Parts: sequence; structure tokens; C-alpha cells
Amino acid sequence: DEYYYDARKTGERRTDEEHLQALLEKLGGCRPCTVVVDPSAASFITLLQRERLPVLPAVNDVVDGIRRTAGALKTGRIKICCCCVDAVREFGLYRWKENAGRDAPVKEFDHAMDDIRYFVSTWLERSGGEGAFVAVRRPG
Repeated sequence: DEYYYDARKTGERRTDEEHLQALLEKLGGCRPCTVVVDPSAASFITLLQRERLPVLPAVNDVVDGIRRTAGALKTGRIKICCCCVDAVREFGLYRWKENAGRDAPVKEFDHAMDDIRYFVSTWLERSGGEGAFVAVRRPG
């Protein structure tokens, strides 16, 4: 399952507290063993820690993370479920910058892609894929 909020689509930005509330509702009382969070989301990390949720800052190496994710998809270490409609949609929108002089994705329509990359680079590579996981991109 996924939690995905698009402020551009709704026209309303959410606060960290609102994202936390939505995440807790999505978890339905389950307590994750780790919440992997975009390392630039310092205030959200602090809020999660106040809720006594175990936080792990995400490994945020974009190009290596994309390679790891492609490998995990190819080998079947991860699978994207059809109920994750925003992740599936973003796979179709993901593209590389043209004439950038180096490998770099276009940083647009990539919230779910970042989350999946965080999962693979931070959790799957570190733990071998054991346990529950929640990836959180910087809210907003």
C-alpha cells in the first residue's frame, strides 16, 4: 500500500503534523521497525522521533540508488503492487535529463520513485529485506 499526497493536485500544502497523522492512519495501529526518511526533512524526523517511531535517514545517492533499484526489480527482490497506483504512474513518467553532461533524472513526478530508491538503498541493502518498512519523502 502507499501513502501519497500531491499538493499540486489538491492545491493545499500539508504540515508535517498532517503528514504524520495521515501516515499513522495508513499504518492502522501497526508500529514499523524503521521509518526511512529523506535526510533533508529535519523537522519531520524530529516529529517522528517525538512519536517514538524509529527513524533512519535515507541514503540519498540518486544515480547509485537508481541502479540498485533497477537491479532489485530485475532480480525480483522488490515488486510493485498494482494497488500502489502512484508508484506505477510515476514509473511511466520517470525520465533522464537530456544534454545534462552526466546521468541525472528529471526531478519532477518522482515522489514515489524517491521512496522506492530510499527503500532499496537504505533498508534492503542494509537488512537483506527483513522486517517492515515505511519510506517517507520530504513532505510538501
